[in-house]
Amino acid sequence: MNKQTLLNHRPTDELVALNAAHHIQPFANGAVTKTTGSRVITRADGVYMFDSEGHRILDGMAGLWCVNIGYGRNELADVAQRQMQQLPYYNTFFQTTHPPVVELATKIAELTPGDLNHVFFGNSGSDANDTNIRLVRHYWASKGKPTKQVIISRENAYHGSTVAATALGGMAHMHVQGAEGIAGLAHISQPYWWVGGGDMSPEDYGLKCAAELEAKINELGEDNVAAFIAEPVQGAGGVIVPPSTYWPEIQRICDAYDILLIADEVICGFGRTGNWFGSETYNIRPDIMTIAKGLSSGYMPISGSVVSDRIAEEFAQKGGDFFHGYTYSGHPVAAAVALENLRILEEEKIVEHAANLSPYFAEKWTSLGDHPLVGEVRISGLMSAMQLTPDSNSRAPFAQPGSIGKIFKDIAPENGVMLRAVKDSIACSPPLVITEAEVDELVAAAWKTLDQTQEKAKAEGLLTA
Repeated sequence: MNKQTLLNHRPTDELVALNAAHHIQPFANGAVTKTTGSRVITRADGVYMFDSEGHRILDGMAGLWCVNIGYGRNELADVAQRQMQQLPYYNTFFQTTHPPVVELATKIAELTPGDLNHVFFGNSGSDANDTNIRLVRHYWASKGKPTKQVIISRENAYHGSTVAATALGGMAHMHVQGAEGIAGLAHISQPYWWVGGGDMSPEDYGLKCAAELEAKINELGEDNVAAFIAEPVQGAGGVIVPPSTYWPEIQRICDAYDILLIADEVICGFGRTGNWFGSETYNIRPDIMTIAKGLSSGYMPISGSVVSDRIAEEFAQKGGDFFHGYTYSGHPVAAAVALENLRILEEEKIVEHAANLSPYFAEKWTSLGDHPLVGEVRISGLMSAMQLTPDSNSRAPFAQPGSIGKIFKDIAPENGVMLRAVKDSIACSPPLVITEAEVDELVAAAWKTLDQTQEKAKAEGLLTA
């Protein structure tokens, strides 16, 4: 095999062929990969990435909802190099630790709201939510309530793609691939007014969806329910921004029934909603917070389960050994990079920048609602979606759900922007360092893509309910 450098890569057609021959890609159809190939991304800077053919694409998804500080921050590479030279790896099992993980845990405790002062580290949001399942069950067993096992989630929720995290989430198409029948998990409706609200106001619908949690607790029995888990805003579900009535009622129910509340902040955390955490934006008081993605801005794989004082104190007093961990829990290089990422977010006031830019972003994104293909826009901070529909008055879905979203997704990069289709919702989550001029560029490309999507869908006879 010829040696290749990162800058002098193989020709695109050779990379595409080798990728199809040897690489099993996440959330991809192998037959489609072999037929159409994959786009090869070779470098990135700021809010832009470049493919192997030299096309510049504004990354409207910040990688996978994660590159909060933008691309090309050499400070993180420098920190990684220094840490690799000093201590490239050591585990954190059996009362062993190292300075980077100690400093990172301390910093996270400082940044997270309330009494979330203790961190168990993992490698991804998926394994952090696996950790949460064990954490809450171990907690209640330590409290002398071993029957409190059930964790309630929401339909169409995404909490990861490991088997346990998939079952914890509520995406049926994922469940059928080996995550069926896992005991101790239950689901209620998502607060997705566009799809389920009918003639109700968003506020009434928010209360209706929250009431399902109380009904489910009573159905299962309070002595059997351990926790409720939810994202402040459902990201992979389609950027589902809950009605204003939803979270206050959910918090009331969790408090009333002594149910642990887990806020999955994998997407919302570290500035995405205009605050450090979505829990602050929606006034949620979680007992456990799941973090990943923006923790390192995607520069290194790292995640965490941040737990409250009462959970940590219970473990310290009566929990005994916690028989759980990953080889790379608190990896020193990942921890050092995450710590540097948090320094940049804090010292450069990037979270404040996101908050200040949010009104401008909302104004420009909302303008896309004037397009005849768009029925609704949803926005929280620098996180948004537009709902494509053949009839905004009836909120009707397309006859072939997901078909129009796919057309949009495929066209968008040709117009210089990367956005994500969640069925027929188009999601946007740019790096938090994006500027007003770059927002203008993003929205203009999105509008052009809407026009071309409408034209193509009409030609193919797909613009029907």
